[in-house]
Amino acid sequence: MTSSYILSITTFNYGLAAFLYSASWVFKKPPLGKAATWITVFSAAGNASGFILRWIESYRLGIGHAPLSNQYESLVFFSFVIAVLYLVIERRYQAQSLGAFAVLVAFLAMAYASMPGIDDRILPLIPALKSNWLIVHVITCFIGYGAFAISFCISVMYLLKQGASNNKNTLVSFFPELNVLDELTYQMITFGYLFLTIGIITGAVWANSAWGRYWGWDPKETWSLITWLIYAILLHARFMRGWQGRRIAFLSIAGFFAVLFTYFGVNLLPGLHSYSSMGQ
Repeated sequence: MTSSYILSITTFNYGLAAFLYSASWVFKKPPLGKAATWITVFSAAGNASGFILRWIESYRLGIGHAPLSNQYESLVFFSFVIAVLYLVIERRYQAQSLGAFAVLVAFLAMAYASMPGIDDRILPLIPALKSNWLIVHVITCFIGYGAFAISFCISVMYLLKQGASNNKNTLVSFFPELNVLDELTYQMITFGYLFLTIGIITGAVWANSAWGRYWGWDPKETWSLITWLIYAILLHARFMRGWQGRRIAFLSIAGFFAVLFTYFGVNLLPGLHSYSSMGQ
């Protein structure tokens, strides 16, 4: 059994779990939610297994590197981080309604990775990527991105629930309370910001090793900094200005759009990072 086969099954399972979470939420059927949780656990395990097997396959091909060197591999890891973070939140807060959003994002990431235009071949690393910093840089960045994806989903839920706060019969009444959603958004952003900061620092060290400078205002570097600043503004507003709720939710959503542009958009621009479409 190959890693591609396992990851294809994982993609389908993420989609099934997202569907069952949505059905449980809409039709008020808790057993569907429980089934979705077990499928998500199974999917995360399959995600990890596919990732590890791909690593082993690279050694069998005589290449031997961590599967974090292109957009396909980074999307696989991104989905895994989202699934694990969601499962932790569900276990702690019993917030199965979040699964309809978070697991959907994991599914979409895996589905995008399976598109014909995405190169899923295991290829030798180009010289600039042959560094021990590759693993720590990409992993820390994508843990941060995964946390920001979860905070985005929670922020959308917050805005939906607040907008329908006067109607107790709407579907959003099954979302966690507004104060819980607000606190979860803050926690996920704080967690993601820590890892993004580490990712930027390790990326700078890696850049100095590969290109002889720590920072060069490459489009990927510039947009990583813009993303970092958006979340820095959010945390500053929370700590110093006491911002909560709606304002924080909008900033969280804006930050995630910056993440998406950093991940996808700048690969279309000329720069030192555009060679691999890594997305980190």
